[in-house]
Amino acid sequence: MAARARPFVPCATWNKISAMSEKSGLPLQAGARAALMALRLTPERVVRGAAAWLLRGVRHAEGRRFLTEIVLLARRDLSRGSPATRAAVLNFIANFLVKGEIRRARFREATGVAPPVFFVISPTMRCNLHCYGCYAGKYAVGPGLGLDVVERLVREAEEMGVFFLTISGGEPFVMGDEFIEMMARHRGIAFQIYTNGTLITRRVAERLAATGNAYPCISVEGFEEQTDQRRGTGTFARILQAMAELRKAGVVFGFSATATRENNDLIVSRPFVDFYKQQGCRLGWYFHYVPVGREPGMSLMPTPEQRLFRRTELAKRRQEGGILLADFWNDGPLVGGCLAGGRSYLHVSANGDIEPCVFAHFAVDNIATTTIAEALRSPFMSEIRRRQPYNKNLLRPCMIIDSPHVLREVVEATGARPSHPGAEAVITSLAPELDAYARAYGALADRVWESDYMPCRQPEGEPHSTE
Repeated sequence: MAARARPFVPCATWNKISAMSEKSGLPLQAGARAALMALRLTPERVVRGAAAWLLRGVRHAEGRRFLTEIVLLARRDLSRGSPATRAAVLNFIANFLVKGEIRRARFREATGVAPPVFFVISPTMRCNLHCYGCYAGKYAVGPGLGLDVVERLVREAEEMGVFFLTISGGEPFVMGDEFIEMMARHRGIAFQIYTNGTLITRRVAERLAATGNAYPCISVEGFEEQTDQRRGTGTFARILQAMAELRKAGVVFGFSATATRENNDLIVSRPFVDFYKQQGCRLGWYFHYVPVGREPGMSLMPTPEQRLFRRTELAKRRQEGGILLADFWNDGPLVGGCLAGGRSYLHVSANGDIEPCVFAHFAVDNIATTTIAEALRSPFMSEIRRRQPYNKNLLRPCMIIDSPHVLREVVEATGARPSHPGAEAVITSLAPELDAYARAYGALADRVWESDYMPCRQPEGEPHSTE
């Protein structure tokens, strides 16, 4: 049986809280609401100390600091949200900390596998834009999952104690009102939506504000020149209008930026981050271009030197505060390496394939014939988790670009198939170039790891106060 992950606070404590709540008839949200009120009245230094105690079960120091910043972000900014947004956040806190931990523990005991923290669902591959280099550009468009299937997956998530789901695509908002209505039926779930933003009108923003539990992350490439060059003339203006509508409606939202060789330095600059903070973004997610999807190739990938530059500059932007920032390829030390294969997340594509990662387009299972719980125990997912972390240097977390031999070996050993034509390129025609990239980046990253992360280094100082 797999080792049980240590919960944030002992599970027995949450069982008692849950039992008391059920006996008294008081909703768990009432406790979360009181906690939030106390949070807003408590000095930041005290909040940091309390968070350090509550998060002591999180193994990695960078992860504890990141989660602390989430708490501080809620403390500063939740009052700006719509009433439904504030209620949805309280629902999520209560579900995640109480109901979720109990259900997750039961799932571990029943299956021997820890459930993921979240998973990504791509309900459709339809999109109103045709961006070059799109990671999803080679999936078949087709009819998609259908919202009835998406809702089935949402219920599976709730049963295993997963209360955070990411919706990707394609463009999720092409599904219209029924998509928003589906999220409204599951207000205890936090839905993070990756979107190009161009379909978010005032009416859509107001509906999201009334629902409260949807948090759009809008894709940008930089400013107007960079965004319109990749996404089409006029896209940037429509994005700014969408952000204005979301801000006025009281919806929590952020940006999503894919680092390429062309925009890598710009998207971690102070002017870039400050600009999107001014538009109302409270979150910023960074992705490293990976040669998958439409017209895959190495020429768009940031160089190893650019990747390390992005890491250094993003650390500075975090110190400046006011927005939560994460880089899924440079923040391995924050989460203990790769998240894929169900360790922390997995991906259900629009044709139902259950993939280990949004960027690893291989599968052995499909939701038409299996459940998420069963797929987690498959040899494919299990072998990926068994090999994690792929490298003791957590600055090299990825099995596609940092340890590409791992993906090749796992696919061969388990018989995983490509999810779409051309997906196999990362383990065939592009393999020599990916191996060369991994060696070049690894040589640089190992020096950083030895100097900044070895146990003998001096303790890092506390994050800069944002109050």
